[in-house]
Amino acid sequence: MKIKVLYENKDILAIDKPSGVLVDAITAEYPKFILAHRLDKETSGVLLLAKNEKAREFLKQQFKERKVKKIYHAIVVGDIKKDNGIINKPIGRSPRDFRRHLAGRGARGEMREAVTEYKVLKRFGTPSKKFTYLEVKPKTGRTHQIRVHLKFFNYPVVGDTLYNPKGLPLPNLPLRRGRSGGGIPRMMLHAFSIEFKNLSGKIIKVESSLPKEFQKIYR
Repeated sequence: MKIKVLYENKDILAIDKPSGVLVDAITAEYPKFILAHRLDKETSGVLLLAKNEKAREFLKQQFKERKVKKIYHAIVVGDIKKDNGIINKPIGRSPRDFRRHLAGRGARGEMREAVTEYKVLKRFGTPSKKFTYLEVKPKTGRTHQIRVHLKFFNYPVVGDTLYNPKGLPLPNLPLRRGRSGGGIPRMMLHAFSIEFKNLSGKIIKVESSLPKEFQKIYR
């Protein structure tokens, strides 16, 4: 598996994770390094790995203190009317599916604070199939947070077979077969950039180029 390196020094490695690849496969590719955070299998983009325990703890503390700034790009089903907004809704477990998390009514277990900001970059589609292209900034780091919040907001991520199994396919993109009988080549969620401090105290911002599926829309 060929993985593109986006940033590297003696302590930290930032790679461009492809969609469809488990982070466990990444650690197998770099067995001496430690994951600093995680991305879902179908999410692409910037992923940080620590080269030693000191770097792992240093990055872990930044994530804990919410000093790491992350920007995602997402395409969702529906026409979001407001140009920007904040989704502030605690996240718990789904009572029906152990794989899923849930915001709002019906969630079970510990409800953990979750805050997500969004900004509309583009609206497109047809009268019967509308979509919105978003820039998304998660202020907390809960499991599936962006996917759960956008589903709660009634604008699920296109291609998300876990939270939106019957979602509309994108126009002008090749379809794939799946449980819903259609879809697109991938889930339309991309970790576009991440900003953090390295161990020297320098602020580093790493960006991942938009995948071709996004470039077809955002042009």
